[in-house]
Amino acid sequence: MKHVIALDVGGTGMKAALVGPDGTLLHQARRPTGREHGPDAVVEGVLDFAAELSAHGRTHLGAPATAAGVAVPGIVDETRGMAAYSANLGWRDVPLRDLLADRLGGIPVALGHDVRTGGLAEGRIGAGRGTDRFLFVALGTGIAGAIGLDGRVEAGAHGFAGEIGHVVVRPRGTPCPCGQRGCLERYASAAAVSQAWSAATGAAEDDAAACARAVAAGDARAHTVWQEAVAALADGLVTALTLLDPRTLIIGGGLAEAGETLFTPLRDAVKERVTFQKLPSIVPAALGDTAGCLGAGLLAWDLLDSTDLKEATA
Repeated sequence: MKHVIALDVGGTGMKAALVGPDGTLLHQARRPTGREHGPDAVVEGVLDFAAELSAHGRTHLGAPATAAGVAVPGIVDETRGMAAYSANLGWRDVPLRDLLADRLGGIPVALGHDVRTGGLAEGRIGAGRGTDRFLFVALGTGIAGAIGLDGRVEAGAHGFAGEIGHVVVRPRGTPCPCGQRGCLERYASAAAVSQAWSAATGAAEDDAAACARAVAAGDARAHTVWQEAVAALADGLVTALTLLDPRTLIIGGGLAEAGETLFTPLRDAVKERVTFQKLPSIVPAALGDTAGCLGAGLLAWDLLDSTDLKEATA
């Protein structure tokens, strides 16, 4: 059966799949990244995992994979196929596309940024299916986004498109590791809400999920923390809406798991802030933690389509 390899490399774990032409996950597997052993071990672990998936496909699906797609965190130079930088994984300028192609016998390999790759899946086959213009925003430890245009995701001239977490929403506010002050992710990420709620309760174990539960239970302190985060998020999103004019706004990541505890006040806050802008549909992501793998599979199939087209017109 014709299939591709899909790998989603995270800060602590890797998710992988063999994906059929219709997007079916024919085989799934997970393993830790092994980042505690250093960046070289992480790279070797990715290569070994990909080789194991290739062998599984030959044995159980009757044919080798025809392409591979890989989603990685950090700064990604998709044009050169480089994992340019990741603080979590400790690597810098790793030619991951070429290394994987060599390990997999020369098949074409696509490399993508993890959030943009997950956003591609959400936009094309998930919550944004059928939408010509979408913005996917992931609210996790940080905040990042993916700009969707007619079934593809825009990486930008230098690979930084969609970094909505570093839109300044509180000028001269909390310092951000990026060097600015008042960045959105310092106020509205899951990490920021966890920090604010823990400070409010004095309990180190209180996180964003605990804050959401307290909001739903009517806790006044939690409501204050939550509303401050929602207000900051709405400010950042309206800036994005003004620039991009998406038809659908897809919110994913850990904070979105709060469901309507997040979405009801967020929709209201965005509606209050827009003036001439058209209000998009604001919907939760639909694919959960499979989005990265599914998106990597789409990258691989897109690569094959592109290769076939070039060969046909040569």
